[in-house]
Amino acid sequence: MSVTIDLKGKKAIVFGIANDKSIAWHIAKRLNDAGCRIAAAYQERVEQFFMPLMKELNNPVYDKCDVVSDELLDSFFKKVKDEFGEADFLIHSIAFAKKEHLQGKFMNVDRRGYQVAHEVSAYSLAELSRRAAPMMRSGGSIIAMTYLGSERVAPGYNIMGVAKAALESSVRYIAYDLGEQKIRVNAISAGPIATLAASGIANFPEMLLNYVAKAPLKRNITADEVADCALFLCSDLSKAITGQVIYVDAGYNVMGI
Repeated sequence: MSVTIDLKGKKAIVFGIANDKSIAWHIAKRLNDAGCRIAAAYQERVEQFFMPLMKELNNPVYDKCDVVSDELLDSFFKKVKDEFGEADFLIHSIAFAKKEHLQGKFMNVDRRGYQVAHEVSAYSLAELSRRAAPMMRSGGSIIAMTYLGSERVAPGYNIMGVAKAALESSVRYIAYDLGEQKIRVNAISAGPIATLAASGIANFPEMLLNYVAKAPLKRNITADEVADCALFLCSDLSKAITGQVIYVDAGYNVMGI
């Protein structure tokens, strides 16, 4: 049995598209194909990879933005509000930590590295939600991307695991804050996928092999499978789900070995 999800007339704000391997891109494309119009933010460093992707979307809105710049955030959200008026979905698929803090020992992270990782990877969800919520006048769905390293030690994930733990807690608190506005807030905890961000994680190839060996489904996942979950969370099929972390990881998270 198949279920067709129709998002015609809906509008989504997407953060995190860097190239065609990005989870954010696969989510944006899946929402676009379901009839949703996309507003995408991008960083200047990925412009050459980002721009060709916009040609695959139906009448997208896009502009440069960096979540650590109030000026760029103001400009981006003004453009989206002018174009969209209202919005229905917010996709938060951004994270950052210095490469040297994704290897070695977690406790060696310096103060500034800790602050940067949390500002970009966790605090930004509150920042973007606060800016998007007034546009979501008919309710909607906010989705953040996380990973199992938030609750268990994944050697090499280090500061990002701690930041993702803060992100997941933020999901629960923001879900409470926005519940009366009928805005749902959830996180997708995806298994490891070979993205640009993942390339900075030490031992990443070993992580992929470990999942194949130990996950109940005996395989890795794909970005399209994460996009399928996001499509569900944007649809009315998930209208009673909020404040949750949903695992798309071939079942790896249930294992004790």
